[in-house]
Amino acid sequence: MPLLFNSLLRQLGVELSGVRLLRHQDQRAAKGRMPYELWRDDRRAFETYQSTQSFGNRPRLSPATYWASFVVTPTQETLLAGLYHTRYRGPNEDDIVWPHAEGVDLAGTADTYELRLDERGADLEGRVVIEWGAGTRSWIQRADNQEKAVVEFTREFKEPSFPGFIHFIEPLSRIERLPPDWISNLRHAKGVYLLTNPNTHEQYVGSATGELGFWRRWLDYVQTGHGGNVGLKANPSDYQVSILEVASSAATREDIVRLEELWMLKLKSREMGLNR
Repeated sequence: MPLLFNSLLRQLGVELSGVRLLRHQDQRAAKGRMPYELWRDDRRAFETYQSTQSFGNRPRLSPATYWASFVVTPTQETLLAGLYHTRYRGPNEDDIVWPHAEGVDLAGTADTYELRLDERGADLEGRVVIEWGAGTRSWIQRADNQEKAVVEFTREFKEPSFPGFIHFIEPLSRIERLPPDWISNLRHAKGVYLLTNPNTHEQYVGSATGELGFWRRWLDYVQTGHGGNVGLKANPSDYQVSILEVASSAATREDIVRLEELWMLKLKSREMGLNR
């Protein structure tokens, strides 16, 4: 039988009916300022972020005495950020600058909450990963109505390890928000990669030959949408990116281009794909 998050709360002596589970993932967040990154790098900014809420969330949040706050990691895991004792304070009296993006909650336009970390949950922060379930849009849930399975319980918090070049598969939309160790690996490697359109399943074979390797090349797609390629420009999408072959450190640009041509032939990405 799997370990349940509610079992951990009971062991801490927390009454489930007073607990709200919050799963923080904000598509408005700027680069480097996702809720997970705020929690990891600037705890005060993270707590400012979650202590300011829209009026519409008041019926679900204000009755609670505890928030079990979770953040979504770059690998889409739901990680416990902390157990907070909470108290509703009322609408904000002053303007509040957003910590996660360019914006301001003007005075009187948002609810504010007083948050205090409960030391009973300190040993669990950054160590507990739960299965949130299919209802990811329902980011506020009652603990007493949910039995969330604990899928990982680590000895200590650590960033997810780089999976290796062969196992690397991510959508382009996540490239800028990968863990620093992943980015470092991708910046120091060159070679041949594959873009796949998740809607049409068409493929594009490309090569990373310049400075900063795969990382810099994929940023071109993030910033331009197509990197100058006609086929990609005609089929905009959040492409899945993977690596077909990593070139040796001694490989020249011409060597990598020849590898790219070989993979185009193997996958017939000119005849059936987006290499035009």
